Amino acid sequence: MRLAKVIGKVWATAKDDSLRGLRFSVIQPLNYRREPEGGTLVAIDAIGAGEDETVFYVGGADATLAFPGRSIPSDASIVGIVDRVHT
Repeated sequence: MRLAKVIGKVWATAKDDSLRGLRFSVIQPLNYRREPEGGTLVAIDAIGAGEDETVFYVGGADATLAFPGRSIPSDASIVGIVDRVHT
């Protein structure tokens, strides 16, 4: 799992049938200091995170596991909202 900040939403008028009813968010990956790291990503939101929230996301094959019982073509999925970070 990696940290990111939700910085926007994506609306799609046409998409694969397996993606119907799912929300897409634009996320900015963060490093361990919670500073922006790398480029932005579009992730499928499995939990309903809001804009400006810090979230956990998974990528690659793990991104498809966020939706049990469904075959989702995803490279990134938001799987948790960060309440607090203590270092």
